Amino acid sequence: MSAPEARQPTASVCPVCLRTIPARRETADGVTRLVKACPLHGEFSTPVWRGAPAFEGWLRPKTPSPPAEPATPRARGCPYDCGLCPDHGQHTCTALVEVTWRCNLTCPLCFASAGETPRPDPTPEAVARLLEGVMRHSGPCNIQLSGGEPTVRDDLPALVALAKGAGFPFVQLNTNGLRIAREDGYAEALAAAGLDSAFLQFDGVTQRPYEILRGRPLLEEKLAAVERLSRAGVGVVLVPTVVPGVNATELGAILRLGVERAPGVRGVHFQPVSYFGRHPGPPADAARITLPEVMTALEAQTGGLVRAADFSPPGCEHALCSFNASYLVGEDGGLTRLSRGGGNCCAPRPAAEGADKAKAYVARQWAAPRGAALPMAGPADDLDRFLARARTHIFAVSGMAFQDAWTLDLERLRGCCIHVAAPDGRLIPFCAYNLTATDGSPLHRSTAGRRTSHDAP
Repeated sequence: MSAPEARQPTASVCPVCLRTIPARRETADGVTRLVKACPLHGEFSTPVWRGAPAFEGWLRPKTPSPPAEPATPRARGCPYDCGLCPDHGQHTCTALVEVTWRCNLTCPLCFASAGETPRPDPTPEAVARLLEGVMRHSGPCNIQLSGGEPTVRDDLPALVALAKGAGFPFVQLNTNGLRIAREDGYAEALAAAGLDSAFLQFDGVTQRPYEILRGRPLLEEKLAAVERLSRAGVGVVLVPTVVPGVNATELGAILRLGVERAPGVRGVHFQPVSYFGRHPGPPADAARITLPEVMTALEAQTGGLVRAADFSPPGCEHALCSFNASYLVGEDGGLTRLSRGGGNCCAPRPAAEGADKAKAYVARQWAAPRGAALPMAGPADDLDRFLARARTHIFAVSGMAFQDAWTLDLERLRGCCIHVAAPDGRLIPFCAYNLTATDGSPLHRSTAGRRTSHDAP
């Protein structure tokens, strides 16, 4: 690679010891890498952005909005003071509440798995305390019940009702969908409890991705879960973990499958693979796929049904974390890109404004549609017919690149709006909570209020 065309200073952590170290984003030949050096463990260089849209043009400045009532003091610095601390620059858009650490799968790639024996499930009273803490510090944000696999709890519908009763307007379930597919009436029980949306693990349209990533063929059960949830009135978001050499060639097919099952399926949310757990050495460059590569692949694999130019940076989290676009699904299965928001892309916007808009959009888009659509049989400029269709058939396409020990950028982390309610009540940015060193030991996850051996020096 040629000499860097641009360098931007930031900070990161050493993947081996997790100490905070200086870092820089270096861009050359259309590839941006996060480059950093630990005085004890040497230099690390990882691609974080490859191809178009160009890295520089994607960035969006924001005016930070720190927590109104920080729960932890500024002491040792990011990412050690999470709670949230006064240096955090974004409000909570979505709070994850982990209701179990058990699972009915043993996936090689898992945020939650660190090779530990699962802790006992939190009691309903403990879940209620976590929800009370989220409400106190973040207000009525969106809630995602997660794990582990939440459906292994027989009282999950009661926990959904608990979150709704606590005043959270949008409650989503993060699930592999297996129990929903297998158990008659289960989707209906969740819907009756107030569940708005299911964030459904969905890695491909063939069996191979499931056999590699999840350990066995699961496609039929995934499709059954989609059907049952849609029938019960729970909005479905398909969530593929994108892994080069496994399912990166199926992105367009996944999107088309989702569109075909609209309006029950509300969108697809692509998640490029991140590397957690034990990795004695850095993952190869070829083992990573970056957001622009996902956007470009979607255009190529759908024959232009969606275009890379359709996608916009986020208004809530840091610009390098995600992309999004919304479409109207026509009766012929075609997609019409809806207009982007206006405004000056170069003028800093308040971070809190982005969080408020994101919360409202997710609650509106990812829940099941309300009302029936009229057939679009009239002329294209028939506003009444367009609006009727738009009430039910808006389809969201998005992607989010979570950070691991090699890609963690503390500027990005301080702009995070997805926070995990840790067992001790702290709100911790998602990527910090799931961060692990090369030996698999975590910084925050599973410590339950105590620190690991990777304390800041």
